[in-house]
Amino acid sequence: MKHIEYYFLFFALLAEVIGTVGGFGSSVFFVPIANFYFDFQTVLGITAMFHVVSNLSKIALFKKGIDKNLILYIGVPAVLFVILGGFVSKLLNTRFLEIILGVFLVLLSLLFLIKKNLIVKPHKKEAIIGGTLSGFIAGILGTGGAIRGLTMAAFNLEKNVFIATSAVIDFGVDFSRTIVYYINGYITMEILIYIPFLVVIGIAGTYLGKLLLTKISQDNFKKFSLFLILIIGIITIIKTLSH
Repeated sequence: MKHIEYYFLFFALLAEVIGTVGGFGSSVFFVPIANFYFDFQTVLGITAMFHVVSNLSKIALFKKGIDKNLILYIGVPAVLFVILGGFVSKLLNTRFLEIILGVFLVLLSLLFLIKKNLIVKPHKKEAIIGGTLSGFIAGILGTGGAIRGLTMAAFNLEKNVFIATSAVIDFGVDFSRTIVYYINGYITMEILIYIPFLVVIGIAGTYLGKLLLTKISQDNFKKFSLFLILIIGIITIIKTLSH
């Protein structure tokens, strides 16, 4: 294994820790990191497989906080539309979609950061829309957790409920798209070499993230999540336009 590949694994660990603390998963950081080392279709495959392990770790550590209603109204649409997005990913140029994603994340995160008392009730309509968008974008771009994070942050959930519920939904999404990406030919031997390392990183990163969460208040947790999403949106726009 080349030296630079160890840097990739190190950054993958950081992405997992931050994704756990943020509550919306590591893919929003992992995808742009992996994109420096692999082609985009390979990035989709390795991200999906990594997240399957990562989310199993989160479910085990945060299982007491699972909200079954949100799993139904956010998770089911997310799984259905990630399958559709996964097949569509083979047909589309993702550059334009990445710009749309970046702008969307910036505007929505700024809205909730500025309007601090703005709380969206966990109604079925909002949950279904959020699940649909996050699933479809995840299928196409490899990351939809930030959109789901925005939806769940708007519901003002307690942090353990936020992370546990998000992990269950994400597991269904990633397991489904792993199958689609395999059919598409995105999962190759090049990816499989990394899987043992990413299994360890997924477990260790989740555990370290949980330790950090004990030091963060509920208000700071929500602010941290939204700031991370804002940064992700800005980086996504800059990176896409620079290409």
